[in-house]
Amino acid sequence: MLSVDYKAGKDLKLSKLSTFPKRALSKKEAAKELDKVRRDLADFQARLYAHDKHAVLVCFQGMDTSGKDSLVREVFKDFNVRGVIQHSFKVPTSLELSHGYLWRHYMALPPKGHFGIFNRTHYENVLVTRVHPEYLMAEKLPEFNGPEDANDKFWKMRYQQINNFEKELVQNGIFLFKFFLNLSKEEQKNRLLRRLKTPEKNWKFSKEDLKERKLWDTYMQCYEEAIRHTNTDVAPWHIIPADDKPVARLIVAKILFEALSQKIGIRAPQLDDEISGKINQYIKELENE
Repeated sequence: MLSVDYKAGKDLKLSKLSTFPKRALSKKEAAKELDKVRRDLADFQARLYAHDKHAVLVCFQGMDTSGKDSLVREVFKDFNVRGVIQHSFKVPTSLELSHGYLWRHYMALPPKGHFGIFNRTHYENVLVTRVHPEYLMAEKLPEFNGPEDANDKFWKMRYQQINNFEKELVQNGIFLFKFFLNLSKEEQKNRLLRRLKTPEKNWKFSKEDLKERKLWDTYMQCYEEAIRHTNTDVAPWHIIPADDKPVARLIVAKILFEALSQKIGIRAPQLDDEISGKINQYIKELENE
């Protein structure tokens, strides 16, 4: 199974994982294969919508320029828009900060019958805030007096809260997928340079990108620890090599369809006996109008 090849191990070391896919494909070959898989995913979405007893939540994390936006666009482009909802979690608003940090993620969950996409996720609360613990002051946490209180005990508590959150989602009928787009530092540099050198892409660049890039090693350490602590049987992580965007999209799409195609109980509801027994009558009635 493809998913096994990319599942995070218990002793995850991102520095030991290749950021290039195991199978080399041309851009054209990858796009052709993706076209077939995403149509299969769209068919599943239609059945999921009609079945209306489960939802799918797909979570993407990765460093800036890892390709999250284009991956979402390309993998889900054949979906019926009424059945898919995307959220990208930025800096929390004052309203969001007045609640527990998971509140805004609960509020964004997909309803039954829908796909939900978290482009940046609840893991921002154990990544960005771990690299910048001073941000936690805005949450007005009880007995939290300063960044020095963001110790190992604090982070382990948050990992457990996230595990409990994800377990609850699965128990309530959500099929949960978590993908980390594993980008190399060198490829990030190339993509940032393209943003700066291509006028129509200039708007994507922020000086904060360079500031955060200087903290690359710290982020990688935080990602490793967060993934290790939240890589559960209920909600496993998949580590996707992201230096080749077209192939990364294909891998994600295949893992999704591989898992969802096993949900054989997801089907449109059957018509009741009265309607099914009169289908031919209804056809004639319409044809004879």
